[in-house]
Amino acid sequence: MDHPPTLLLLTGPPGTGKSTLADLAAEALHAPVLGWDWAMAALTEFDGVQDALREMSHVDHRRVGWSILWNLATAQLRRGSSVVLDGVARDIEVAGTRGVGRSAGASVVVVVTSCRDVTLHRERLVGRAREIPGWHELEWDHVGQLLGRWEPPADGELYLDATDPLPENAARLRERLAPPLA
Repeated sequence: MDHPPTLLLLTGPPGTGKSTLADLAAEALHAPVLGWDWAMAALTEFDGVQDALREMSHVDHRRVGWSILWNLATAQLRRGSSVVLDGVARDIEVAGTRGVGRSAGASVVVVVTSCRDVTLHRERLVGRAREIPGWHELEWDHVGQLLGRWEPPADGELYLDATDPLPENAARLRERLAPPLA
């Protein structure tokens, strides 16, 4: 029996393992990973776009990146391919992602990552180099500010903590993504 494609959203603060888990999920689903930071980094060389983004509210600025990801995801889902989205999504972006999945007849899974150990969280960020062309590396001060206003999405299907061993988190994620038995 064929199953509908999966639209997987990995969200949580920076440094909580989203991208690592997104890559593992992409392998399991045979799907591309679409990252918010990567989409927004593609716009950095356009001064007019950057000027416009600076004039936007924080919510509208975030929505630009999510709109790009949602359009790209829709194209993949229409082909019957699963998609993994990687970014710091709040409830509004989770709702938008669920809408995209519903419109495409996809199964939507939201995974929320966190790191309950502040020392470990800081260590995960210090010296991290993602090397996204045109994008900045995040510093702890920026992440600390985000954590002060971060509210995890309320309706995730799976919550994973970076203090747990990666193989354990990966197994829980793979189990959640496994198609139901016929």
